[in-house]
Amino acid sequence: MSAQNSAGIQTLLDAEREAQKIVQQDRTKRIRDAKAEAQKEIDEYRQQKEEEFKKFEAEHSSGYKKAEEDANKEAEAKLQEIQAAGKEKGGKVVDDLINAIVDVKPQASDKIKA
Repeated sequence: MSAQNSAGIQTLLDAEREAQKIVQQDRTKRIRDAKAEAQKEIDEYRQQKEEEFKKFEAEHSSGYKKAEEDANKEAEAKLQEIQAAGKEKGGKVVDDLINAIVDVKPQASDKIKA
């Protein structure tokens, strides 16, 4: 009877080892699947946030572009205004400078006169 009990115990131990092996394999597979699923969710979330960021950036950077375009137009208008004034009065300014250099009229300082 002892041999029979011993054989029964050994059979139970073998069955338990086999069950542990199956459970371990199943656990390993589930862990791999969970990691793959988590990575997939992370990638989807990252992609979603990147799209939101690009949309936000596009909405807010367009305002800067408009302001830059307006500033460039204003600067171009001022530049043309200055160039027009230079063309209109440039000759007179040059003549006045030449006359001031050529027609020197020395005058004594007020301190010297006193």
